[in-house]
Amino acid sequence: MKLVFAIVHDEDGHKVMEELNKNGFGVTKMCSSGGFLKAGNTTLLVGVEEEKLDEVIAIIEKKSKSRKQVINTPATPGGMNGMNGMYMPYPVEVTVGGATVFVVDVERFHKA
Repeated sequence: MKLVFAIVHDEDGHKVMEELNKNGFGVTKMCSSGGFLKAGNTTLLVGVEEEKLDEVIAIIEKKSKSRKQVINTPATPGGMNGMNGMYMPYPVEVTVGGATVFVVDVERFHKA
C-alpha cells in the first residue's frame, strides 16, 4: 500500500477530490499554505494499493492545472531621490497551480 500526499492549489482542490471520489478513492483534505506566494493550498492524502497508484496520479495531474498569475512584489528603490527604506511594488508574472506529489510506502494500515 502507498500513501499519496498531493499539494494542489486551493482552486483545484475540490475538482481533484471530486474526481478521486468518483473513481472510488477515499481522500482526506487538509488546508495548508506556504511556498513563494504564501498562498492557500489544499493537501490531499490518499491511501491506495500499489496497482492503482498510476491512476491516482493521473487524476491529480488531469485536475490540477498550472496557470499564470500577476503579483505585486516589493522592491527597494535603492536610494533614488532620497527614498531610502521605501518599498515600491512592481508586477511580476508567476506560474501557480499544478501539483506537488509525494508517495510513501505504508508499513501498516488499519481502519477502525
